[in-house]
Amino acid sequence: MTFLGWLVIFIYSLQHGGKLFPGILALVGAFAMHMATNLLDDLFDYFILRNNMELQKAALNDKCIYLIDGRTSLSKVCMCILFFLGVAAGIGLLLIYLSGPWVILFMAGGLFIALGYQWCSLRGLGEVAVLTAYGPLLFGGVYYVMTSSFSLSVFALSFGCSSLVASVLYNHMLMDYDADKCASKITLCRKLGSKSRALAFSLFFYLAGFAASIFLACSTGSLFYLLALLIIPLVFDIYLLLHIYNHDKTHLPAIRPWHYPLHHWDELRKSTDAPFYMRFFYSRNIAVYYMLLICIASCLQ
Repeated sequence: MTFLGWLVIFIYSLQHGGKLFPGILALVGAFAMHMATNLLDDLFDYFILRNNMELQKAALNDKCIYLIDGRTSLSKVCMCILFFLGVAAGIGLLLIYLSGPWVILFMAGGLFIALGYQWCSLRGLGEVAVLTAYGPLLFGGVYYVMTSSFSLSVFALSFGCSSLVASVLYNHMLMDYDADKCASKITLCRKLGSKSRALAFSLFFYLAGFAASIFLACSTGSLFYLLALLIIPLVFDIYLLLHIYNHDKTHLPAIRPWHYPLHHWDELRKSTDAPFYMRFFYSRNIAVYYMLLICIASCLQ
């Protein structure tokens, strides 16, 4: 997701006179910050879960299991976090020198998301953090370091792509609604009060992506951005699959060509987790298809 989000805005920035080298540096910095955020999230989860077996059983996909079962140590994880934060900080300082002082704003935003993601996710604001990190921070930051400017069209571009990224997280939480309820975990889905309302709200993320592509087509005069609307049938498909999952967690649909890629599917399809993972991978694939279509549109603009 980080790479594809970067690729969308990297291509768009090149089409608007952006510089190549700062854009590549921004990718490395974004990867480092993403890795630090993931590890920090696991670290905070470990402190919550380590002494609570009930929460461990309800945890999403054995989160931070490598810490709970002792496969690695807290000190090694902390060292990795510091390493990735150091890489991100070093690249940020170089980009300040190359592109200007506004890079500090994006660095501060990235650090805030990294340290605050756990706080957000425990209050049903995880999707908001994802929308911010994969939207204005990533897109605005890459565009700025490449062009030394800001753009309303970039904001629309970021909103569309980050909405599709957030949909992956949201659909994951939707399928874990019952487990989160048992664990008294507050997510955006749970804040909506029922699985049916949570399912209906899932369409918001896709509609936001379509609205952004239509806005870009109108503001740039390039109808190629309407290519993103080609995923509409897939959105209906995933919505139906999630609707069925709300009532029957054992339902595994026939796998169609547009559902792929499904990683390790030959092994997973034999497990009880297959219905979950099929929908999770499919949600991710829809986000990937959307961003690839936006990349094509930017190239043809």
